[in-house]
Amino acid sequence: MQLYDQLTFNRQIFLRHRMRTFLLLLAVAIGVASVILLTSLGEGARRYIDREFSALGNRLLVVLPGRKETTGGAPPIYGSVPRDLTLEDANALARISGVLAMAPIIAGTTSVARGSRSREVITLGTTDAFFRVRKMDVGSGARLTARSQTEALAICVLGITLKRELFGSERALGEWVRVGDRRMRVVGVLEERGESLGLDMRDLLLIPVRTAEQLFDSPGLFRVIMDIAPSADSARIEQKILDTIGHRHDGDQDVTVVSQDAMLAAFNNILTAVTLAITAISSISLLVAGILIMNISLISVSQRRSEIGLLKAIGANSKQIKQLFVGESLMLISMGSLAGIAFAFSLIVIVTRLWPVFPLWPPVWAVPAAVLMAVLTGLVFSITPARRAAALDPVLALRGLQK
Repeated sequence: MQLYDQLTFNRQIFLRHRMRTFLLLLAVAIGVASVILLTSLGEGARRYIDREFSALGNRLLVVLPGRKETTGGAPPIYGSVPRDLTLEDANALARISGVLAMAPIIAGTTSVARGSRSREVITLGTTDAFFRVRKMDVGSGARLTARSQTEALAICVLGITLKRELFGSERALGEWVRVGDRRMRVVGVLEERGESLGLDMRDLLLIPVRTAEQLFDSPGLFRVIMDIAPSADSARIEQKILDTIGHRHDGDQDVTVVSQDAMLAAFNNILTAVTLAITAISSISLLVAGILIMNISLISVSQRRSEIGLLKAIGANSKQIKQLFVGESLMLISMGSLAGIAFAFSLIVIVTRLWPVFPLWPPVWAVPAAVLMAVLTGLVFSITPARRAAALDPVLALRGLQK
């Protein structure tokens, strides 16, 4: 049987059984689209994190209170904390050669109110160096002043969303708000930047670090972020940080230093594992499609016994009958895969336009992998129906009887 004859024959079968064909195409399309879309989420998250870290430059160090030993795994986010990491410790770290900027951070949640309007927001106590290290700026007004590192000034900088909720379209600069049990004057409003490493910069309150110590009644820092010179040896500075803390903490190097490269590598490893796991889970839908193809093909063999008997009577051998049914399945898989690819990329384009901040896009291997899994699934699950069709006795098949 020639290829053209087989394609023509399959087309006639598809047109004769439109509903069955539609359901099979839908099952395959959903399976292929699921693999592409779910892997796109994992790849999009990886690209988003890469972009966020790139925006911070490539010379960032984070010092966390508490020491946690690792053996090559993901860098720790928190360690056990035998003692506080203080502002005085941070100032000592800032004096290390090669450190361009150091921003101490105290983090907490507090209420911010103006008149009858009130919000619970994430509040960061820091210094003017925070803007340099995080590569950000104010959209209007001024940053925290240099005095914010040494004095508990009653000033604050609002995120753009927080400003709109408290002041609406009114001017915020120079106005007073209540932060916890204190009154503070608004000196600046952050630029509209969106999220950065999971922190929504639009819904944030920045206050001087000394003010945060009093507000939260805590001398301990949440973390210290540092920007180091491009020519500096990162490993040397990391060791110098540990030595400095050890000298100040009676020999205990009770901090964890995490480099930007280590954080990025850890996130990439985690997201790669998640993407592969998602791929395995989404491939179950292709397995279901394969089982559906097999079941419907088995039913089709029973319904088309006379047709199979006629083909054998005019000279078609068992191999050609097998090729006919396997080819029919592969043709369905091919059309379903194309439909699934088209649907997946259409949805990706729509989502990307609605949420351009998230770079949703499949990894380069996702589409070939989805199509290959679909073809292999169709091939495996079409073998049993094809063998059953080839095994039919032509005389009994023409009579409509089962062998």
